[in-house]
Amino acid sequence: MAQGRILDVLPTGVAVVTSRKGEKINGLTIAWMTQVSYNPPLVVISVAPQRYTYEFIMESKVFAINLLDAGQQALAKHFGSSSGREVDKFKNVPYSTKRTGAPILKEAIAYLECDVVSTFAAGDHSLIVGHVIDSETLKNVAPLIFRAEEYF
Repeated sequence: MAQGRILDVLPTGVAVVTSRKGEKINGLTIAWMTQVSYNPPLVVISVAPQRYTYEFIMESKVFAINLLDAGQQALAKHFGSSSGREVDKFKNVPYSTKRTGAPILKEAIAYLECDVVSTFAAGDHSLIVGHVIDSETLKNVAPLIFRAEEYF
């Protein structure tokens, strides 16, 4: 198996990362995220700098990770298949806001709201480390696991 294909089978969850920029909101689907510290509670997400949501995160210094359940592949594709530059991704998607103002998807199984701590260049992506300032589990169901062949 070629190296790129091996990375396609590395199991990861699927989430919608959201942020705000002034009064605007946006989000994108990601599959590269993980916890990196208990104390303080830190997570890292990987986002390509050309993504519209990246601009929002860099300006506001906040983001939310909205974890999706195993039956929400259509929602993942919705947030991953178009740019917020051209479409309102939140049209017909219920959400609320909490501490950071980043959208919390009402259908998520859990969310983590984060303040940006640091960023690092990592190949064609940037790693964004976030300090978790609020989180909640909303449903106790199986998470959506990324499988490259289901998206590409």
